Amino acid sequence: MSKQIIVITGASSGFGALTARALAKAGHTVYASMRETEGRNAPQVAEVAAFAKENGVDLKAVELDVASDASVKAGIAKVIGQEGHIDVIVHNAGHMSFGPAEAFTPEQFAQLYDINVLSTQRVNRAALPHLRKKGKGLVVWVSSSSTRGGTPPYLSPYFAAKAAMDSLAVSYASELTRWGIETAIIVPGAFTKGTNHFAHSGSPADKACAAEYDLGPYAGVPDQALKGLASLEPADADAAAVAVAIVDVVNMPFGTRPFRTHIDPSEDGAEIVNGVADRVRAELFRRIGLEDLLKPHVKG
Repeated sequence: MSKQIIVITGASSGFGALTARALAKAGHTVYASMRETEGRNAPQVAEVAAFAKENGVDLKAVELDVASDASVKAGIAKVIGQEGHIDVIVHNAGHMSFGPAEAFTPEQFAQLYDINVLSTQRVNRAALPHLRKKGKGLVVWVSSSSTRGGTPPYLSPYFAAKAAMDSLAVSYASELTRWGIETAIIVPGAFTKGTNHFAHSGSPADKACAAEYDLGPYAGVPDQALKGLASLEPADADAAAVAVAIVDVVNMPFGTRPFRTHIDPSEDGAEIVNGVADRVRAELFRRIGLEDLLKPHVKG
């Protein structure tokens, strides 16, 4: 395994924080990016520094607000300025919402889309020119089993955004292989414990509409959905398994990494559907004479 310079977005908590620490312990130089490093996330910055010191690893926090072009460009430029290059980008930043779809305003849908999808485009436009010039790199996308697996009610803005992000990842993959840039899509299932996704999820702005669902024929559905998801999750399910999977993928030799890796203790069916979709994609590329775009090229 060679030491990699890695930037991970949304690393103040949840999968991001777990992955940043796991990658650092695996021997990599990791930049845990987050917004408001001198404000509300100052405690998380201190935790990053303390973890690095206690474990003797190369883990650093960097200011990077994925919702701001200027912040993304500055954050990526800072890492390149300090390290000389970047090897791996991990698209992890995201936010969840919970409630009936109708009760979310269009502006709320747009905000979720911005955080979960447009954020990756901002980071790519800042980092990919560097990776393309270098002729080698890895882009890791943290997707969701909801994009093709079971989709329980009341999570539509998040599911729609994650589906868009996954589609973007697939499109990017074939456009980067000839530049020597590999793509790995990580597909976590619905972990109801070990992350703050559900605890910090957004709620509908249209309270009157939401109340109609709460008192009407859908009364009790939110609790049933959450309890049902929790009941599907094995007692020993650990969100840290997602971090372990990402470390394993990063540590694999260039050109050998799987296109998708599923970590879904509840087995909601995403792995089956994704398997079919990815085979169909590969077959189409063969039929149109672009099979070489399915694997990253080695420069020179």
